[in-house]
Amino acid sequence: MVRIDRVHTGGGDKGESSLVDGSRRLKSDLRFSVVGDCDELNSIIGLVRMESERLPLHHSDGGERKGAGRVHVVCDMALSRIQHELFDLGAELACPPENLPDYMVLIDEIQADTLVSDMDAWLTQVEPLTSFILPAGGPPQSVLHHARTVARRLERGIVRLREHEGEHSVRPIVLTYVNRLSDWLFVLSRWITAALAEKEILWQPLGKRGKEDGIASVILRQAEHDADLDHI
Repeated sequence: MVRIDRVHTGGGDKGESSLVDGSRRLKSDLRFSVVGDCDELNSIIGLVRMESERLPLHHSDGGERKGAGRVHVVCDMALSRIQHELFDLGAELACPPENLPDYMVLIDEIQADTLVSDMDAWLTQVEPLTSFILPAGGPPQSVLHHARTVARRLERGIVRLREHEGEHSVRPIVLTYVNRLSDWLFVLSRWITAALAEKEILWQPLGKRGKEDGIASVILRQAEHDADLDHI
């Protein structure tokens, strides 16, 4: 049982902190870096949960918003699970595997395979991609795109940690889980867009976008319009 009576201990005032096994390292240590990325990812997923809960169930005209209730239920269940798993993962990353406490239950193939099962189910309800999509869309989808990029950063950090401390410094299943989680976040974003009957914003290569003049002319026309209104 975790008991926290106070947060401010002063133990980190000189730039060091403790791992789970009690050993001290500089806060710039690669292991603390991946723990921080894991924590950041968990925090962003909290934002996704907030934005999904904010989705209105009805349009402004009173009509039911298609799929919003389904998104509420799925995001609450799925993202809650992921946040708990990221806490498990962060605790594991905060200690070399050989020093992990015997009581700690670790992420394993079950959690990684569940991510794949979720994705397979969502992909039955979205159209196949014919182009890359821009990291945009409604609030939950946009934040999910941010989350997946942080998941990739976490993955890169784990790879660097294994290069620095040896391949046994992080269990292989951890890398598998994080790799799949980034894909999971991307697919969830696509599924939300489909469930809400919204459109994905496809990337158009530079050669197909035509001439681009920027927005200077638009800004100037707006200013002229404002000047005309001043005379009324």
